[in-house]
Amino acid sequence: MDIKIAILCVATILLWATTLIWGIKFLRRSNYLLGIEYLVVTVSTTNLFIYLMNESQLAYDISFFLDAFSRAAGIPIIATAGLMAVTHNYKPSKTVDILFFVGAFAGTAALLSIDAFAKPLPYFYLVMWSAFSIYLVYFGYRLIQVGEYRHAVHVVIAMLCGQAIATIYDFFKIPGDEQQIIFLILALTTWSYLVVVLYYAFYALKRATISSGGADVNEAFVEKAG
Repeated sequence: MDIKIAILCVATILLWATTLIWGIKFLRRSNYLLGIEYLVVTVSTTNLFIYLMNESQLAYDISFFLDAFSRAAGIPIIATAGLMAVTHNYKPSKTVDILFFVGAFAGTAALLSIDAFAKPLPYFYLVMWSAFSIYLVYFGYRLIQVGEYRHAVHVVIAMLCGQAIATIYDFFKIPGDEQQIIFLILALTTWSYLVVVLYYAFYALKRATISSGGADVNEAFVEKAG
């Protein structure tokens, strides 16, 4: 196996592991939006790994669709809504959670199947991720407000790296990387970092909010128990 492909497989397994582990952690703490979105990425990377191993067209198609889902709505809309639980006390019902995913899957299917969307689609992805990056700047600011400077720094670094990947994705090629293997290694590693950073930053901000009187005693007990 080519060394670059081997490294790509490692990066794929890394993203698979981080999204699976921290996705389950979010689910156990009843943040279904972030938890399920993380697991969507787990399924996507599982199929990417299968494709890398045996070039299965079905695995590629599934991974491609789920990647489009996460870029178009899963991260910019659903993950943002999940993070808003701690920045805006946003707590949708389970019905609304389901509607988020149903609407996002339907929207993604439409974006990929309608020919008129093909040319503007890369710009749409970039705009959506840029909006998410703006929210992460605000998220970092909220962490600074409560004295969580280390988490704020990690959020900003993850935001900058994620924005760089989103910008390069459809618009630039790394010299000598015709098959985009180097790009994918960088992208998967960046997303793995982002996945972990957001989990710990989320609960750092939540703990700080609780300690300042922004949540009730029962929530504080759940945090300590978790």
